Amino acid sequence: MARYSRNDQAGVELPKAKLDRESLRQALELFRYLRPYRLRFGAALVSMFASSLLSLAFPYLAGSIIDAAMKGTQGIGGMAGSDRTALLLMGILALQAGLSYFHSLSFATVGQRSLVDLRRATYSRLISLPMAFFAQRRVGELASRLSADLIQIEDTLISVLPQFLRQTTLLVGGIALIAVTSLQLTGIMLASLPLVIVVAVVFGRKTRKIYREAQDRLADTATIVEETLQGIVNVKAFSNEGYELNRYHEGLGKFLTATLRGARLRAAFIAFIIFALFGFIVLVLWSGARLLQQGKITFGDLTRFGLYTTFVAGAMGQFAELYSQLQKAIGATQRVRELLRETGEVDALLGPSPPSTLPRLRGDVVFENVRFTYPSRTGVEVLHAINLTAKSGQRIALVGPSGAGKSTLISLLLRLYDPSAGRLLIDNRDAREYRLTELRGQMSMVPQEVLLFGGSIAENIAYGKPGAIAEEIEQAARQANAHEFIQAFPEGYATLVGDRGIKLSGGQRQRVAIARAVLKNPAILILDEATSSLDSESERLIQEALETLMRGRTSFIIAHRLATVRHVDRIIVIAGGRVVESGTHEELQAIPEGVYRRLAALQFRDSV
Repeated sequence: MARYSRNDQAGVELPKAKLDRESLRQALELFRYLRPYRLRFGAALVSMFASSLLSLAFPYLAGSIIDAAMKGTQGIGGMAGSDRTALLLMGILALQAGLSYFHSLSFATVGQRSLVDLRRATYSRLISLPMAFFAQRRVGELASRLSADLIQIEDTLISVLPQFLRQTTLLVGGIALIAVTSLQLTGIMLASLPLVIVVAVVFGRKTRKIYREAQDRLADTATIVEETLQGIVNVKAFSNEGYELNRYHEGLGKFLTATLRGARLRAAFIAFIIFALFGFIVLVLWSGARLLQQGKITFGDLTRFGLYTTFVAGAMGQFAELYSQLQKAIGATQRVRELLRETGEVDALLGPSPPSTLPRLRGDVVFENVRFTYPSRTGVEVLHAINLTAKSGQRIALVGPSGAGKSTLISLLLRLYDPSAGRLLIDNRDAREYRLTELRGQMSMVPQEVLLFGGSIAENIAYGKPGAIAEEIEQAARQANAHEFIQAFPEGYATLVGDRGIKLSGGQRQRVAIARAVLKNPAILILDEATSSLDSESERLIQEALETLMRGRTSFIIAHRLATVRHVDRIIVIAGGRVVESGTHEELQAIPEGVYRRLAALQFRDSV
């Protein structure tokens, strides 16, 4: 599967250390989505910090209770002191419980809200990207970025990050209080930290790479599912269920292999942490017992130190799992950041469209010495010096062999791509000077393969004019010769069309698409073989609807069936990416050895 990233395009592999710093930087950039909620996030941090400090008070007060008990009735406080300390400790625990509730709820709220913002931003960026990007990616892979990767980031924001901060507080605070209790024992404990840190860094680098690979393999399996379901008719027609199942099993096998490699590495890391930390706990407690025998510390000090050691060990033990989770999140954020950093179409809107300020176009279109090369195939020029003029209201047919460049020409008209050289003029103005949304807002297309969304017929027609009222939708359907068959359904316009319109026939889908175009009321209309592969009755109804639709609009008609374009204003014959002939049906028929005459001879043998 093709991989599309800036590093791949540049052809440069960055040094490992630089890649690690870049990965971390990209991960931190995603946390800017916490900014709108920074006050509540800050309050949650303060609450969590206070809760952690109260946790650190527990060992100290527990040691005080033991010291008071050891003194009995002698000294200041005696048992009465231990009673007061116990009551104070219970009050602290109650306060800590309240703070824990607040910061847990706050982190969850902030995390979910920021994830919604991140999902919205990622989806907005995705649908604003140019066609050159989608030519390099598969639908299933992109869908995986919006699901699996963002779920991983969600878990990090809501659970892993707060826990990481909490354990950091406990670790630092615990070491500081241990140092107050006994510098000698603190030195013994801190001797373990360099080894743990070095091992964590080494394991972290390896696990990050493995989990990123696992995310890629998961995206591959999502791609297989997407393609299989989109082409389920072909899968069943060719009895290829077993083949697709094998493809999916193979993809899952690669994902499982990568995941288990990461699991083995993580398990080894956790095992090391457990052995190292509890080994040092034993060493510290043994050393503390010797200091107690020597009278250098009290029973309360030993209790405090033992509990603080447990806190520190627990925090470091948690770091093993949290660090592994963060590595997985960094791998996921890299892919999401790649999407967010991609350059979208120049003025594609990522929010609600403001009212258009562009007056209705007349529909004059001029291709002026246009050349074009697809970004993914830079060595192959698809269009060569195309010159074409369409006046307002004219019907222009584009004919020629498959692969001649007809669809590419339409893609340029819609500004899905821009010319590599030359200019596209609309109403005597360079097309690049228009805002994309305003320009495309005055164009409409009826494709050969109609894609309907899974909602109702009314919703699919209204896609041409979001917010249209029922009367407008019905009027558009009548002009498209679709009202009668819609009314024949028990639920009428509320009838659900199914995934990709599967519940409707080909002719019905075409008429819904025409109604959608009628409702949009475009100045420039594009028909891509809109009457192909239909029965005679459906073709007649659709042709009548198209005649109504084309009236008064500049229309470009891609046609392989020449019978449908005999009466257009001009026929443009394209072959090999060049305009080779231009004229009416009669004029082109009169050209000896002409391309159009040859194509017509194949389709109208009786009339030539």
